[in-house]
Amino acid sequence: MTVLENMTLLEGCSRYFLIGALLLLIVLVLLSLIRAVRGPSVSDRIVAINMINTMVTVMIAIMAVILKEGYLMDICLIYAMIGFLAVVVLTKVYTDSRTAKKDSEKTDAEKGSGEHADGV
Repeated sequence: MTVLENMTLLEGCSRYFLIGALLLLIVLVLLSLIRAVRGPSVSDRIVAINMINTMVTVMIAIMAVILKEGYLMDICLIYAMIGFLAVVVLTKVYTDSRTAKKDSEKTDAEKGSGEHADGV
C-alpha cells in the first residue's frame, strides 16, 4: 500500500466515524427534546435546552469537517454564542419569576397574619 492509498482509507474510515457520531448526536438530541418537553421542572427543561444547543453546535462542527466547508465553523461559533445567551436569559427569567413569587407569598402571609391578629 502506498501513502496515497493509506490516506484515502483513513479518510473513508474517518468519514464513517463522523457520520456515526452525527447519528448518535441526532438520537441524543431527540432524547433531550423529550426531556425538555416532559420536564418535570423548569430547571430540567433549561438544562435540556442547553444540552440540545451544545449537541447541535457539535453537529455543525462535524458537518464542517465532513463537507470541508470553513464557513460552517463561523456558523457554529455564532450558534454557540446565541445558544449560550438564550440559556442565560431563560435562567434569568426563571430566577426572577421565582423570586417574585416568593416575595408575593411572603407579603400575602404577612397580610394574612396581620388581618388575623387585628380580628382577634
